[in-house]
Amino acid sequence: MFLGIDLGTTELKVLLLSSDGHVVATARHPLEISRPRTRWSEQDPEDWWRATRSALSVLREGNPDAFARIQAIGLSGQMHGAVLLDARDRPLRPAILWNDMRSADECAELTLRAPRLHKIAGNCAMPGLTAPKLLWVARHEREIFRKLACVLLPKDYLRLRLTGTKFTDASDASGTLWLDVGRREWSDELLDACDMTRRQVPPIEEGSRVTGVLIASVARELGLPSNVIVAAGGGDTATSALGAGAAEAGDGFLSLGTSGVLSVVTAQFRPSPHLGVHALCHAIPNRWHRTSVVLSAASCVRWLCKFTSVDEACLLEEAGRVGANSRANAPLFLPYLSGERTPHNDPYAQGVFCGLTDTTDRATLAYSVLEGVTFALTDGLDALRADGTRETSLSLIGGGARSALWAQLIADAFGVRIRRPPDTQCVAALGAARLGWLATGVDMAVVVRAPPLWDEFVPNNERHSFLLERLESFRALYRQLRPLFPREA
Repeated sequence: MFLGIDLGTTELKVLLLSSDGHVVATARHPLEISRPRTRWSEQDPEDWWRATRSALSVLREGNPDAFARIQAIGLSGQMHGAVLLDARDRPLRPAILWNDMRSADECAELTLRAPRLHKIAGNCAMPGLTAPKLLWVARHEREIFRKLACVLLPKDYLRLRLTGTKFTDASDASGTLWLDVGRREWSDELLDACDMTRRQVPPIEEGSRVTGVLIASVARELGLPSNVIVAAGGGDTATSALGAGAAEAGDGFLSLGTSGVLSVVTAQFRPSPHLGVHALCHAIPNRWHRTSVVLSAASCVRWLCKFTSVDEACLLEEAGRVGANSRANAPLFLPYLSGERTPHNDPYAQGVFCGLTDTTDRATLAYSVLEGVTFALTDGLDALRADGTRETSLSLIGGGARSALWAQLIADAFGVRIRRPPDTQCVAALGAARLGWLATGVDMAVVVRAPPLWDEFVPNNERHSFLLERLESFRALYRQLRPLFPREA
């Protein structure tokens, strides 16, 4: 048996995988985000560890025999977060997350400090990435920065608690702006631009390499064998790719989670920072992927549910009943509730409904939200294609993928077939478990397989043309409103 642990933003998932490739069981535990100020997003690393123990307890109770046969663990996690540790490996402050927008000024500073940033890191400076966060801490929390001994990414903090070792992997490290992404090693030049050294970042291993063995006391507490190994794992983009079977150039997936991630595997490092596209390492050697990111995807649906006091299933059902005429006259929705990355790199962008009338109801707003997120994802697809990336397949995963309405809307807007696997919600955990399995020495062709097809969504040409017209209005609305979004002093 192989265990995958996926540390997400709103929940932690665990998955048991058997050596015949069958998913035996899953469990999860919710996580809360702290927003002490506008545009801030933080979590207590201790909450991640509590969630891990709780989810594993549920998994063990329901599957005691399988749990006792776990041989290896793989880790997956939300990317770009900064866990700041002191010399005794204690967190100095809450972790600053990927959707935290406080470091916009530090992005400009980093770009000046590191003129070769785009060439080395393959990404432009964005507030969500890790390096600008450290510049912000150095400027606003000087005593904490002075005590800083090591920065870990979120999943790597779980590794520290499991094994007592500090490591990361190339896929997660490539989202920090400190990695030479082509060479898959830390860049002294980029670390120096943040007044940091290699002593303050963990060693890098490929995702399927062993990084430690469970601490004996932790193994006893969790009910696991004492000789369980822990693989390096990967950032959630890379592990989702492996869970969806995306390992070769052209394989792609779209994840509708808290954020929306569209990623296509490449055989070479191909940066396009001017398009707001991320060039990242895959969690397997000699593979990279090019990724566009929408900061608010399924989180927009949850926001509207909370705003209108309805559950998600009911809201999506109402949206499905909106007729063609109402869709044509539905308000346009800019889904920038937490700023935006691809293609705008605009931390100040805000959510907007445009076109409300006295006949607008909750169902129409729900359709507008789904359409608006879809249009933002289409902007990301166009950014990927603008520099020559072509997907040979596209799988839809994440919590939002449960909605057939949304899946069809995306297929119609993209103008491409969308494949949906049977399990769309634990794909990153599956990829993590596969990395644990690979760490035992099994060949990748045995481990990384495409999931069985559940259903496929074929684009409708008439609806595609209709959506393209709405997309142009969506883009014009952002261009007109961008100068009006408030900037902080």
